[in-house]
Amino acid sequence: MNERVATAAAEASVDDHIRSVAGISDALLRQLRQSLQRIDDINRVTRIISMNARIEAVRIGAAGRSFGVIAQEMDSLSRNVSDTAQEIDRMAGQTSLDLQARLQQLQNDVRHTRLTELALGNIDLIDRNLYERSCDVRWWATDPSLVDAALRPDTDTLAHASRRLAQILDSYTVYFDLVLAGLDGRIIANGRAHQYASVGTNAAEAAWFKSAIRTRSGEDYGFQSVHASALAGGERALVYSCTVRHGGRVDGAPLGVLGIVFRWDALAQTIVERTPLSDAEWQRSRVCIVDGSGHILADSGTHADRCTLEFDGRDRLFALPRGALETSHLGRPHCIAQAASPGYETYRTGWHSVIMQALG
Repeated sequence: MNERVATAAAEASVDDHIRSVAGISDALLRQLRQSLQRIDDINRVTRIISMNARIEAVRIGAAGRSFGVIAQEMDSLSRNVSDTAQEIDRMAGQTSLDLQARLQQLQNDVRHTRLTELALGNIDLIDRNLYERSCDVRWWATDPSLVDAALRPDTDTLAHASRRLAQILDSYTVYFDLVLAGLDGRIIANGRAHQYASVGTNAAEAAWFKSAIRTRSGEDYGFQSVHASALAGGERALVYSCTVRHGGRVDGAPLGVLGIVFRWDALAQTIVERTPLSDAEWQRSRVCIVDGSGHILADSGTHADRCTLEFDGRDRLFALPRGALETSHLGRPHCIAQAASPGYETYRTGWHSVIMQALG
């Protein structure tokens, strides 16, 4: 199992506690029925004694009338005890059924609510973190060293820009690299030149570059979703981008594009693998981040193929801001909870956090 939060892993979930209460209810019903069985056994002996008393009363005639009366009363008492025991058994059985139904409904409601809230917490953390990335790229694109290098790409300006990018990377360890591209898409500087040989390569067809070039202002940014990035040696990354503009002004003429290569798995895998579920729950749970089409972007399991997440009712569930359903998945009944990206400030991924938990 992947590393989990220690405190959460050691604790039982509310779901586990409700299941425990249901077990206690079953145990109490079994104990009650065992007691009723003992009463029935005693009652059987009482009936035998009553029958023997009536026989003895008949045998001795008039002198045994008092035995007959006692035998009759004992027989009447035996029937009353038997009827009462049967009524207790019937009422206990019905009460147990009602309690089990209520506990099952409570368990379902608690499970749905809890897993949905955990999913919401995961996607909210991602939205908040990635909002910062969209701010970073728009801020750094106004750096004078990048403006000078994009405007006059000579040896000195490019060296200065690379040093500045390296300095930023020393403080912001969440990035693989920062790259500066000219308007033709050719990368002219990067902050980790000793690690990534991206200078001289052409990113003109990359989604992060094309989306930035299409922006009308330095207040806007481009983006490329999770992919194996050539800018980071094939590591899975997100790339945010922004035009570098004349004078560092948001309304200046475009001079180039800054791309910031974010370490996606360092954020997403940490979040999904540290979802606060109990040890017992982790044995039957899977936590994912997926895009709107269900393509898996992060996964707590060992699903290395990064495939599309499919299950009955997915589109209906994903149409909700958050919710849960119970359905069959991989041949087992599952509770599947999801929360759609709520957005943070001006940023929203449009992705979904999903928790799948096998039942039973």
